[in-house]
Amino acid sequence: MTTVIRQDDLIESIADALQFISYYHPKDFIQAVYEAYQKEESQAAKDAMAQILINSRMCAQGHRPICQDTGIVTVFVNIGMDVKFECDMPLDDVINEGVRRAYTHPDNVLRASVLADPDGKRQNTKDNTPAIIHYKMVPGDKVEVHVAAKGGGSEAKSKFAMLNPSDSVVDWVLKMVPQMGAGWCPPGMLGIGIGGTAEKAMELAKEALLEPIDIHELKARGPSNRAEELRLELYEKVNELGIGAQGLGGLTTVLDVKVKDYPTHAANKPVAIIPNCAATRHAHFVLDGSGPALQTPPSLDDWPEITWEVGENVRRVNLDTVTPEDVKDWKPGETILLSGKMLTGRDAAHKKMVDMIANGEPLPVDLKGRFIYYVGPVDPVRDEVVGPAGPTTATRMDKFTRTMLEKTGLTGMIGKAERGQVAIDAIKEFGAVYLMAVGGAAYLVSKAIKEAKVVAFPELGMEAIYEFEVEDMPVTVAVDSRGSSVHQTGPVEWHEKIIAAKAV
Repeated sequence: MTTVIRQDDLIESIADALQFISYYHPKDFIQAVYEAYQKEESQAAKDAMAQILINSRMCAQGHRPICQDTGIVTVFVNIGMDVKFECDMPLDDVINEGVRRAYTHPDNVLRASVLADPDGKRQNTKDNTPAIIHYKMVPGDKVEVHVAAKGGGSEAKSKFAMLNPSDSVVDWVLKMVPQMGAGWCPPGMLGIGIGGTAEKAMELAKEALLEPIDIHELKARGPSNRAEELRLELYEKVNELGIGAQGLGGLTTVLDVKVKDYPTHAANKPVAIIPNCAATRHAHFVLDGSGPALQTPPSLDDWPEITWEVGENVRRVNLDTVTPEDVKDWKPGETILLSGKMLTGRDAAHKKMVDMIANGEPLPVDLKGRFIYYVGPVDPVRDEVVGPAGPTTATRMDKFTRTMLEKTGLTGMIGKAERGQVAIDAIKEFGAVYLMAVGGAAYLVSKAIKEAKVVAFPELGMEAIYEFEVEDMPVTVAVDSRGSSVHQTGPVEWHEKIIAAKAV
């Protein structure tokens, strides 16, 4: 008997799932982060996980995005061969209409991050369409759909290699993970695809991330195939690297490792890694012809009650009066609470400013002595000053850093994850400072922002330059004015501690 799937049911189900995952973490993820938080011995990593957990609970209560980067949508659709679609437009268009409705929902506007003409005008499509869609025909009379929203910071850390058949997958992964840095916002999951062809390995890695966190169950029962052996070996060895939450050094870098494989050519061993960040977002539903399949809200009891106190000795800084001389006293790993006015700017704004400097044009904002926050916030709703406004990956701004420090007199930068050596060298030369905010705590960060206004490049949308007025915004000194980076020292320190503890 043929099942009829109506167009509006698929649209409504897609839209509902994307709204749902924007503010609800999967229960298994929350449990895994909380477990890692409880056993973590690195205070910096523990503080970062506390912020992630607090942010997650706030988003579940407030129905606002976990992260300001609400992702590019990937959809896996398994279509039963006894299904008929009742649609007046192509299936891709039906799915994209669901995406459009989700991202423009007035009660919870999601950030439009998708750009058309990617090597040209890079023009925002305004509604986060089109999605990346994978179809598979399967036996049955139902349609099974997996929906994921993948942040650009973690997607940017994807790796692929065509290994020789005799090469070690474990050795390659352990070489790649440190090169990924912290821009994927650990702790999270690694999806690994092995086999097929180049594009199949990448698809397998992405699909693997849809699976629940169950590494402890696997450890308890033991592996039954090579993929499960790899999961256990990599889970242990990646965590031994000591990278830790947000790359600050610690016991937990990955919460789980997922491996999917597929037959491949005798001459090849394609391998792909795709990480999932601390804003893990995916949902599953099945359409059987009876109407839309809507998500079931979880209980707030699923979230642990976490408090995070900065302590009495924390340094409080007034951004309106701070001087380049003041930042020389700031120590790597130190927690600072920022208050006052800061500017924002990310890739597109930096490129425009550097081009203007090269052309001898005056900048629309004076950066002398100021701090710039690498962020593209979500649009506000209701009485919000600004929507979720967590940091973006700072390394993308590295190539602009020397020019910005030398030509504008900028004092400080705020972002997430590590800086590359070219940026660190410039920070040291000009006596500047780089501060790190926690990736995956965007709604929590936004509560420290008391005023927000666009001051330059409004045509860039979420990449425009804003001026934020903040109050007690928590950050960590990641690179001090002498060029010392916690993202270089922290993982080394914790790797040595972990190895030493194993040897006892």
